[in-house]
Amino acid sequence: MAGVFDIELHEPDDTAHLTIQSELQSDEDSIEVEDVSMLDQGSYYETFVNQPDVEAIPISEQNVNQGKEKTGPQDFELRKVLGKGGYGKVFQVRKLTGQDSGHTFAMKVLKKATIVRNQKDTAHTKAERNILEAVKHPFIVDLIYAFQTGGKLYLILEYLSGGELFMHLEREGIFMEDTACFYLSEIILALEHLHHQGIIYRDLKPENILLDAQGHVKLTDFGLCKESVIEGSVTHTFCGTIEYMAPEILTRSGHGKAVDWWSLGALMYDMLTGAPPFTAENRKKTIEKILKGKLNLPPYLSPDARDLIRKLLKRTVNQRLGSGPEDGESLKDHPFFRLVNWNDVLMRRVDPPFKPALTSEDDVSQFDTRFTKQTPVDSPDESTLSESANLVFQGFTYVAPSVLEDVNRPHVIKARSPRKPTFHLTRMNSQPFSPRQTTYQHFPCFNSATRSSVDIGDTMDTGMPSIVNNATTDFQQQRFMPML
Repeated sequence: MAGVFDIELHEPDDTAHLTIQSELQSDEDSIEVEDVSMLDQGSYYETFVNQPDVEAIPISEQNVNQGKEKTGPQDFELRKVLGKGGYGKVFQVRKLTGQDSGHTFAMKVLKKATIVRNQKDTAHTKAERNILEAVKHPFIVDLIYAFQTGGKLYLILEYLSGGELFMHLEREGIFMEDTACFYLSEIILALEHLHHQGIIYRDLKPENILLDAQGHVKLTDFGLCKESVIEGSVTHTFCGTIEYMAPEILTRSGHGKAVDWWSLGALMYDMLTGAPPFTAENRKKTIEKILKGKLNLPPYLSPDARDLIRKLLKRTVNQRLGSGPEDGESLKDHPFFRLVNWNDVLMRRVDPPFKPALTSEDDVSQFDTRFTKQTPVDSPDESTLSESANLVFQGFTYVAPSVLEDVNRPHVIKARSPRKPTFHLTRMNSQPFSPRQTTYQHFPCFNSATRSSVDIGDTMDTGMPSIVNNATTDFQQQRFMPML
């Protein structure tokens, strides 16, 4: 078993102001009305509206305060349960109102009272919401709405009906190299985009990679991201999922964006062999293997695949592929990707190796039936935070620009003007230990219990965290994945 940890240790716009100077009005700027009775009697109004180039438009909700769409729980119909966790639920929902009425989304519901108990959970939730708003990319889940009630937070995200890459890898056992190459290429572009925005992802694993209806990749769960990381700077947070965590995170020697490329190497190894590169019967031994164990590469891997994995899993950071200023470009130039047209990948012109067999937009066949068979109920909002506690969630509300554009488009009113005319391999019994060979409770839309995101809290201890010294410690607190 392994978990995802987060221990914060050391975390080490100039806008030009436009001054508007007002000048005193002269008498020449004044307009003198000689006959006030015209205004009193309404004749001036009648004269104006009766002009041939003036169009009278009745005031209504459709043409006043456009772009200010207000959305709440009442605007969504609960269709299916897609997952559960310690913080709440994820539902499949259908929009009932507005220009996107009838569209299917994923709705993540978070309990404020549970989140505010832990300062880190609060910070992670806010960071996740902010990143989802700021980052728009073809291979990153899209946030559509965010709103709140007295006791809950709601994130409305695009519904990814293809399910988790984890489930498809579980079903196939291992991927062929061309299949792995497809998924890795899209993931590289997503990670590279995050890095360009000063964001380190830090929790790359199959459970956090979902597929859309066409089979393309979407990264989800941004709760462990680190924002505002500039080139060459490091952070010291102990976080991630053990099997995919880079050595520098485990040793707490400071880490940067190169940790994501280690995780990509671990993910690539997992795809091609059926298990992460360093696993053991408990967390302590798994960590020891990551820090000191030998990397064993199966003989059936191609020379290019072996070389790429070796270069991504270099324990010395500055020797790791992607660690330099060129970032993801050095990965793109590797021979393993020699047949990849990166522009075609970015434009989603490459056919996915697997296209989900779906019957409709709201198909849930790629999700666990233990959840989808449940009756979807958003429990009553019983707890209400104090006004001061609620301040931490100020500014949570969000409406995607694309929604605002759709809202505005049908209601544009133009004044009349006389001047204008009008890829199957079965897992072999001889495969090494894999977390997917064990029986555990797995939550689609949430991190699994064996590889869950857990916050241990801040510590200034210079030794390894307690999880290293106590292999029997079991962290079961789960982090939400932000989307489906």
